[in-house]
Amino acid sequence: MMNHRVSMVASALALAACAGNTSDATSQTGIDVDRMLADVEFLAADSLEGRLAGSEGNRLAREFVAARFRELGISAFGESYVREFTTTRRDTELHGANVVGYVEGTEAPDQFIVLTAHYDHVGVRDGEVFNGADDNASGTAALMAIAQYFSRNRPRHSILLAAVDAEERGMGGSRSLVEEPPVELEQMAVNVNMDMVSHSERELYVAGTHHYPFLKPLVERVAVPSEMAVLFGHDSPDLGNDDWTNSSDHAPFHRSGIPFIYFGVEDHPDYHRATDEFENINPAFFANAVTVILGVVMELDRDLESVTAARQ
Repeated sequence: MMNHRVSMVASALALAACAGNTSDATSQTGIDVDRMLADVEFLAADSLEGRLAGSEGNRLAREFVAARFRELGISAFGESYVREFTTTRRDTELHGANVVGYVEGTEAPDQFIVLTAHYDHVGVRDGEVFNGADDNASGTAALMAIAQYFSRNRPRHSILLAAVDAEERGMGGSRSLVEEPPVELEQMAVNVNMDMVSHSERELYVAGTHHYPFLKPLVERVAVPSEMAVLFGHDSPDLGNDDWTNSSDHAPFHRSGIPFIYFGVEDHPDYHRATDEFENINPAFFANAVTVILGVVMELDRDLESVTAARQ
């Protein structure tokens, strides 16, 4: 396993060394690809038993993220990063816990860019562990990589970092985050959600700009120069099941009037199957996808006033 991971890291770094603008951004922002892949490998290990909300493996994943936040010096809202919640889905009470922290902005600390990624998955089914490497160990690892960047490069505006629970059970964690927010909803300028960002050959989708067209130019300033195929779409009601507006943790923010940008890939053969394993992600794509996402967050931080003005 370890030798295979080293090989994957080498592949990702080799691509980053020759990928033009995307690789330049990777080196400048200091994304730790090795650490990010190691995080996916840990979160998608059999020992975490698929990270089902309420399970022991889910608790271990939560503690792993909280320990990383602590290691990076991420600030907590109160005494703990862990924010427990209780929600109801289909008349069944569900207990879960989000891991939430923030990096305070240097110029406008009362305005927050909210980054989300769910760390839960679907657990064990018929004796098989559904490890959820892409869904969504990848987004959680990306969240921690971006947290690392901003812990070392303070943003102008505050960055709220939330590894949310129970997405696979009705988006319980993100609903809780909006219903009982650590800051006023008016202080949340925009949500950037990452769900499945490591399993594609080239295409990373951006959803949300149909509803919030003022966000598209900010994304384009980063995405267009990249060598990835960053595609807009999957966010129009006429698309039916291909409309991702309500498909992940950005949905509660959208329903509360908070603009969102959702990064993800289309469903692949391993989606919600036991084959969604660490070995099946694409490390080069993953490294470049997170570079693009970080670049968009940086661009939002640079020009968040335009987003705030457009909301009014």
